[in-house]
Amino acid sequence: MIRIILAGATGWVGRALVPAITKAADLELVAAISRNHAGTDLGVALDGKPSGVPVFARIEEALATPADVLIDYTKPNVVKAHALAALKSGLHVVIGTSGLGAADYAELDTEASARGRGVLAAGNFSVTATLLKRFTLEAAKYVADVELIDYASAGKPDAPSGTGRELAEALAGVRQAATSRPVSEVVGVPETRGGAFGEGATEVRVHALRLPSFVLGVEAIFGAPDERLTIRHDAGSSAAPYVAGTLLATRKVSGWTGVRRGLDTLLD
Repeated sequence: MIRIILAGATGWVGRALVPAITKAADLELVAAISRNHAGTDLGVALDGKPSGVPVFARIEEALATPADVLIDYTKPNVVKAHALAALKSGLHVVIGTSGLGAADYAELDTEASARGRGVLAAGNFSVTATLLKRFTLEAAKYVADVELIDYASAGKPDAPSGTGRELAEALAGVRQAATSRPVSEVVGVPETRGGAFGEGATEVRVHALRLPSFVLGVEAIFGAPDERLTIRHDAGSSAAPYVAGTLLATRKVSGWTGVRRGLDTLLD
């Protein structure tokens, strides 16, 4: 039985994860973190039926409950602190919260390695988003020029999304040199060329759109002489696509030491 602390249990993804964890024969939800519902029973907070799962306001309080894995779907400004606290308490960590960068994951990797614990972080736990990453990295072997468009709702606090950021950082490590004019030579408003991940000719430009009606979408656009290739993932309004991937990560995360990024690392 894998004992789970779920941070962000009353949020969009958390609400979808709770019944899935409850139904799983090999998983047990032992504590939840939700500032708005601290001090209540999680079942009462979600559907009015007591579940026996206590809700805490702070990670330190929740960690007093014996557990094996922390699943975090909270906010960019607290997720790293949650992960570090969980690692120091001997838990493995699954991160679904976006907003962390390469330097943050390097710090988590150091802590996880020192503690002999595993971390799985994914910008998106859906299978189709994972395939977007796989197909894009494969296409980058053959087509030099690529840029990303990152779509999300008007209220999303981080830009780019975790999906877009993870893809951009991975692309910057494998792509060929771009043939487009360097941004340093652009006249007008250079910022309109997007944000950069990586350095030099192999950096990846990301353009983040934040508009009503979008949930999450990432588009990789490849350009070659007289032809283009577009690979795109769009999420719907339900959190259901993220449940299976998150539970897979929860079951597998104890199998290594340090940080792994991307659900694709578990698919083969």
